[in-house]
Amino acid sequence: MSVFRAELTKILTVRSMPWSLAAVVAVGGGGATLIGRALRAGWEDPSADGPGMVDPVFASTYGLTLAQLAVVVFAVLAVGGEYATGTVRISLVTIPSRGRYYAGKLGAVSALLSVVCLVTVATAFAAAQAALGPWGVEWGERDTYRTAVGSWLYLMLIGWFAFGVATVVRRPALALGVLLPLLFLGSQGLGNLPQLQEVTQFLPDSAGSFIMHLSGPPEDPAFPRAYGPWTGTAILAGWAALALAAGYAALRRRDAG
Repeated sequence: MSVFRAELTKILTVRSMPWSLAAVVAVGGGGATLIGRALRAGWEDPSADGPGMVDPVFASTYGLTLAQLAVVVFAVLAVGGEYATGTVRISLVTIPSRGRYYAGKLGAVSALLSVVCLVTVATAFAAAQAALGPWGVEWGERDTYRTAVGSWLYLMLIGWFAFGVATVVRRPALALGVLLPLLFLGSQGLGNLPQLQEVTQFLPDSAGSFIMHLSGPPEDPAFPRAYGPWTGTAILAGWAALALAAGYAALRRRDAG
């Protein structure tokens, strides 16, 4: 518990860290508002096909794909910042057990992210549905509870995945150079190519996004999936677990340099 408190204090006293957490909420809520307003403007156009063409819940969750950028930055800086400044040596001298150090830092990052991601999901839903006006939905409609839980899990798992990768590579710039292309160019870019969808559907964000109403049902030819929403979340959880295990293995076997 003392390691957890020390890591929590360490994170919150670095000026950039609270700002990156605030960015998660701001980007998630702001993106939801913009998407909601854009959809409403289109639906109010007399020549439009009407609101039935797009799921209103989509407006709440699409902004979270942008908010995950701030989640990744926060997780990477929480780990890589110590390597960049060299203070990780002091931390490992103070806490000789690398297992305790890793668990304490992961616990501190998880505690902060759990609250921020919960606020972000709630803010995004409220902002988007308010922007949609008469075409918005209420809590309890269209699987909104499942979507909210799935969205919170998605952001948390992406944060854990980034935490593990950052521990493996140790340098913030390198970690971001690995994660951002994977999350934003991999499944979202290459995933649009029919020839690659059989593979890209199993990438972290592609699998996790299913439960967030960001892809169609399994029978939708535009978003083919070989699994259901919760299975997609389990696939993302597998990626996160693999990254965390690799991070711990790297921390145990290498020096602090």
